[in-house]
Amino acid sequence: MSQNDLNIANQTAANTRSDINSALQALGSNNSGSSAPSTTYANMHWYDTSSNILKQRSEADDAWISIGYFDQSTNAFKVLDDTMVVNTSGTQTGLLGDQPQSTWVAGTGTTESLISPAKLKAFGDSIVDVNGLTSSNYLEVGGLIVQWRTASFTALETNIQYLSFPTSFPNACLNCQIAMQIDVGTQQDGSLYMRNLSTSQVGFQYSSTSGANRGTGTVHILAIGH
Repeated sequence: MSQNDLNIANQTAANTRSDINSALQALGSNNSGSSAPSTTYANMHWYDTSSNILKQRSEADDAWISIGYFDQSTNAFKVLDDTMVVNTSGTQTGLLGDQPQSTWVAGTGTTESLISPAKLKAFGDSIVDVNGLTSSNYLEVGGLIVQWRTASFTALETNIQYLSFPTSFPNACLNCQIAMQIDVGTQQDGSLYMRNLSTSQVGFQYSSTSGANRGTGTVHILAIGH
């Protein structure tokens, strides 16, 4: 560690030699020390031993610019977080650091950036409700909602039956597919058709060649909306 004002004053030969050696040692060690040199010059280097960061004085000689971190325990140079990547004109083209999750969700940012696997997963989870895939028969992808449900029904032609969606659609149900499975032993000469559709439920009715009760069965629905 060595620092010097880099100004060789008029003095005796021995002192001049000592002052020159001190100045050269300061230059050779990047003016290293736990505090900044008392005398500074534009564009001079200073290795801050208290933080292990190499710094350079600004062109106006009014501030220190951090260059990078030196890990003395592993003898490695490390890039500081949020370091900008620029072209030869100084225009930013990228960023060596993180960006807010909202920036990724919006998808409008053009700054190239590093992203961790954890943040990539968080971004994916924010637009795809993967938890609803098995727990609530509900899946949301980019605003489009897919829902499905299975329930028992009575194969009787004279009444309308209703089945609620796992979650009401916020805006509209765009399409609903409905199918039936008749229990074993039940006469299978009928079909299901929708009578009405809303954001919260679907109404359906059983139709057969006669109005008799044809037993019970299972109805399956697949609805898409937003």
